[in-house]
Amino acid sequence: MRDLIIEIWESIRRNMLRTILTGFAVAWGIFMLMVLLGAGNGLKNATAAQMGDIDMHSMTISGGRTSMAYQGLPEGRRVRLSQGDYLATRSERFADKIDKVSPQASSSVTMVMGNRSVSARATGSNPEVNEIFRTKILEGRFINRNDIDQKRKVIVISEKQAESLSDGKISNKRMIGRSIQISGISFKVIGIKNSDEMTQNEDAIMPYSTMLSIFKSGNPNIESIIFSFEGLEEEGESEMFENEYRATLNANHRIAPGDRQGIWIDNHMTQSRQMDKGMSILNKALWIVGLFTLLSGIVGVSNIMLITVKERTHEFGIRKALGARPSSILRLIVCESVLITTVFGYVGMVLGMFACEIMNKTLGSSNTDVLGVSINMMKDTTVGLDVALEATLVLIIAGTLAGIIPARKASRVRPIEALRAN
Repeated sequence: MRDLIIEIWESIRRNMLRTILTGFAVAWGIFMLMVLLGAGNGLKNATAAQMGDIDMHSMTISGGRTSMAYQGLPEGRRVRLSQGDYLATRSERFADKIDKVSPQASSSVTMVMGNRSVSARATGSNPEVNEIFRTKILEGRFINRNDIDQKRKVIVISEKQAESLSDGKISNKRMIGRSIQISGISFKVIGIKNSDEMTQNEDAIMPYSTMLSIFKSGNPNIESIIFSFEGLEEEGESEMFENEYRATLNANHRIAPGDRQGIWIDNHMTQSRQMDKGMSILNKALWIVGLFTLLSGIVGVSNIMLITVKERTHEFGIRKALGARPSSILRLIVCESVLITTVFGYVGMVLGMFACEIMNKTLGSSNTDVLGVSINMMKDTTVGLDVALEATLVLIIAGTLAGIIPARKASRVRPIEALRAN
């Protein structure tokens, strides 16, 4: 083995500039592969973060506009959910599928504390919504069943709202128990939650019963119904349930059976699967682009090995005349090819992972304003150990493929013809 390594080094040393230039193409290829995969991971992680900690086995139901005329009612009619829809959701008909349910209603409000005020949207919910959306409570607690039953004037505000109301002078912990004024009514702050504009987590949350009694007394409509479900793992099962549930609500509002616009059903599990499928396609596309970039370097290595074989034809002829086996020559060329590919590939891999870290420190910590919402387009753009191992395997295979054709040519050199070569 030692002699083999020395011989490979001598061959590389004689053609150092050519080897470095060829190896650069390999390094650049693997570098681009790492950067592309890192960017893909960053996009995937940012998308997952924007989805928040929502229970994927859940749906959000809201009213829309009818797309068909039906029973004398016009097309384009605005549909608003009602208490009847909430009761139908909780009925025995769907009891084996639907688990936790919460209606929601909201109102634009101005929250006042001292001489500070903040405009916000207050949403009335039941405690079950926290088990579905899994709101991160930084201090205090979420609303509970007693708050609902007693119509307590309590509220959970976001960290950003707490900071605005206190001008940043009061900690989250000290905000708990303080009173804020909404429409001249005093509400007690019972919790501070994490701010997240993308998942609409900037809403201030109060008991649903309180919202109805104070802000919606003349308007009993429900803006949305949120529920978690179980036993609908297959896409076909989920679709059948959606159709059955939609038919029930369509009947409640005299919507045509084939109208899918009157009632909006946002299936988070379907969204999650579509996102996973999209990310899988993106990841495969990035691998393909990266591998094609790497291919140019592999072709370069193969070319340099062909030139090396041609230059050493006389040497190989002497070796074979002295009894060297074709397999030893083949092993020499393949090992040299693998060594060049692996060494320069690892240089490119290390630089690529370093570039991913830089990308994570820059793009990963910056937000982009999209339709008035500040979102992070990249998050954790690093590549894992599994990717490094996969890239190592790619390098070894690439080096072997790059050297196998020149190696076969070298091993087939006939001594008599090689000895005649200049």
